[in-house]
Amino acid sequence: MAITATQNDGVSLTTNKVSYGLVETDVDIITSGRRRIPAHSGVLASASPVLTNIIKTPRKSHGGSSKKVIKILGVPCDAVSVFVRFLYSPSLTEKEMENYGIHLLALSHVYMVPQLKQRCTKGVGERVTAENVVDVLQLARLCDAPDLCLKCMRLIHSKFKTVEQTEGWKFLQEHDPLLELDILQFIDEAESRKKRRRRHRREQNLYMQLSEAMECIEHICTDGCTLVGPSSNLDDNKSTSQVKTGPCSAFTTCYGLQLLIRHFAICKKRVDGKGCLRCKRMIQLLRLHSSICDQSESCRVPLCRQFKNRGEKDNKMVEDTKWKVLVRRVASAKAMSSLSQSNKKKSEVLFKEEAEDFIRIRKKLF
Repeated sequence: MAITATQNDGVSLTTNKVSYGLVETDVDIITSGRRRIPAHSGVLASASPVLTNIIKTPRKSHGGSSKKVIKILGVPCDAVSVFVRFLYSPSLTEKEMENYGIHLLALSHVYMVPQLKQRCTKGVGERVTAENVVDVLQLARLCDAPDLCLKCMRLIHSKFKTVEQTEGWKFLQEHDPLLELDILQFIDEAESRKKRRRRHRREQNLYMQLSEAMECIEHICTDGCTLVGPSSNLDDNKSTSQVKTGPCSAFTTCYGLQLLIRHFAICKKRVDGKGCLRCKRMIQLLRLHSSICDQSESCRVPLCRQFKNRGEKDNKMVEDTKWKVLVRRVASAKAMSSLSQSNKKKSEVLFKEEAEDFIRIRKKLF
């Protein structure tokens, strides 16, 4: 990194090899190993506001020298050398990041070098392991690196049993109980979020299944299916098997509902008033359909109009909050399903039209 004179700060960088012969240095950086690194105050001041204040502060000369002295202690000498070189030319090798990433992160925070701090945050985050994650987390909190903190927290959460056996965790338990509490709270909140997401997915699956069941009930009672169908679709000259269509796309749900409807029609327990769980389930499905149906006058689903009229008269049913929530969410799932199917049909039609156009053009050309 050769340095040539300029009008602004007296230096400019031309190569990657360090050479201080062209411009006289006016600052000495002293490391922990008493190594002296010559530097230029203009370069340091332009890269770091902290170094700017240090350079501007009047200091006594050492040994009659006119050079200012800046002490950077507490980190390896080679890390300080890499730090100074970065101030001249912002570049780091993978090996330097591997060896001095943690030290450079601390230096970049102390001396307010945002570009270096950003690189070190990313580099250290890519190299953090279960063995050193506690140490990295403590440093990230001190250096105000929230992205690195979050990455360490997530790693501790995912590999807590391994981290719990490390020396860093044992040291943390003895000397920093507040940080330990923060980590445990983060893990507890993460587990709670995971449980909420699972519960939400289960609920959504249930609503989608109920929505599919509502569509199948309408399909069975309106169009007919393999086992059960409306009596008006039957022709005197044709058998039931000839008139009815094949199984629908949701065959599993449709077939189960058909069996439930057949049971509901012939169940003796329901007629005798003894009660039947399968019949109660069927009644709940019919009631749910009635709550969602907006065409009760022309609807062919059994008991739809009766449940609708009963619901208007029965105040308890109207005020049942849980039932209203269920109806609203099933209706929403049904609308989303209809929209998805509509978009799918449109894409299929568009694809078919494009294929026909392609075949037509190809015939013209050949």
